[in-house]
Amino acid sequence: MKNLALHWQILIGMVSGILFGVLMNNWVGGNDFMFHWITPLGTIFVKMLKLIAVPLIVASLIKGISDLKDISKFRKMGLRTVLVYVTTTVFAITIGLSLVNTIKPGKGISQETIIKLKNKYADNESINEKMATFKESKKKSNLQFIVDMVPDNAFKAMSENKLMLQVIFFTILIGISLLLIEEKLAKPLKDFFDSLNEVVLKMVDLIMLTAPYAVFALLATVIVNSEDASILLALLKYALVVVVGLLLMIIFYLSLVSIYTKRSPFWFLKQISPAQLLAFSTSSSAATLPVTMERVEEHIGVDKEVSSFVLPVGATINMDGTSLYQAVAAVFCMQVLWPEGLVFSNQLIIIVTALLASIGSAAVPGAGMVMLVIVLDAIGFPSDMLPIALALIFAVDRPLDMCRTAVNVTGDATVAMIVAKSLGKLGKPHIKNWDDSYKGDI
Repeated sequence: MKNLALHWQILIGMVSGILFGVLMNNWVGGNDFMFHWITPLGTIFVKMLKLIAVPLIVASLIKGISDLKDISKFRKMGLRTVLVYVTTTVFAITIGLSLVNTIKPGKGISQETIIKLKNKYADNESINEKMATFKESKKKSNLQFIVDMVPDNAFKAMSENKLMLQVIFFTILIGISLLLIEEKLAKPLKDFFDSLNEVVLKMVDLIMLTAPYAVFALLATVIVNSEDASILLALLKYALVVVVGLLLMIIFYLSLVSIYTKRSPFWFLKQISPAQLLAFSTSSSAATLPVTMERVEEHIGVDKEVSSFVLPVGATINMDGTSLYQAVAAVFCMQVLWPEGLVFSNQLIIIVTALLASIGSAAVPGAGMVMLVIVLDAIGFPSDMLPIALALIFAVDRPLDMCRTAVNVTGDATVAMIVAKSLGKLGKPHIKNWDDSYKGDI
């Protein structure tokens, strides 16, 4: 299988994992076998990716900023990055609202289904955790997301992947400071991070050798832990609206790639597909970030100066797929539980709130559910119905989370290409294999 392109290897792993999961679901001891022997393989793989995420961000971001030689270039790149990210996010939310208001998936949900979902998830631990997180966020100021970006302990920030914005803030501060001191004094530290960056990228190559097997384990676990088929069927129309919206976002990205960067959209999909497939399997932009950076730099040709800033920032503030999901889920919950709230002013509030919520959202599985509660609360959704709203969509949240994370990663890569093109930093691919520098026998 090693002669196959990586994306085909991962696809084979995904299909095999789904089939294996179905087989385990129909075997009496399948759940125990999965728990003890298969699920840990996927968990180990995700942990390895998360392990190198922070070192990669620190090393590549410091290298990228220090290579700019001029702070004005960094300011120009930062402004363009944020502007494009905000634009694509607003576009995603608008697509979601347009679809859900046109198709009205909430009209097909019966009262019996609502009661069944409420009873099934009344004491669900995950829902209770998300409600607790939301209540904690209500105690904070409106500018808390800015406060949360500034760390009071750099080492603590680097020990938690959920504190990625703090890591980025601290790293940018180091990079800018390196530009402001004498070059001979900056060189030793810069050389250290240059070397660290190459080492971590090589670790990405090594970890990706296990990707097809890890994806097999991850997908098999998802299938074994899937929800009641009758509930999934009842929510199928809602899920399809989200998926159609996400597919439209992919088409939007491909159009931008084709029109603005003059690159083939099909070539772009082929190069970024391993990162998309991993994002789908792990439901985590943060875990996929090392792979996204490797694909964008080596296989697409985005200069490290751009990718090292645009992609880590995108993994934390650019949630196009998640924001689209927020729009659809919020209106869907209103259609089912609170139809009187379906007014134009509330939908404008959804656009603004979903945009702001995406900036402070963690790039981890399940963060979208907390964002949804924040969005619903902003439009005055009855507080006693919030747990019911979460229960309403909980059954299909994981598969939709997988889909929207793949779109988030695609959006990050697209914006990196656009910013690189605008700065003259989009060059030819320079693909490196894991054993390029190894001279011994394998």
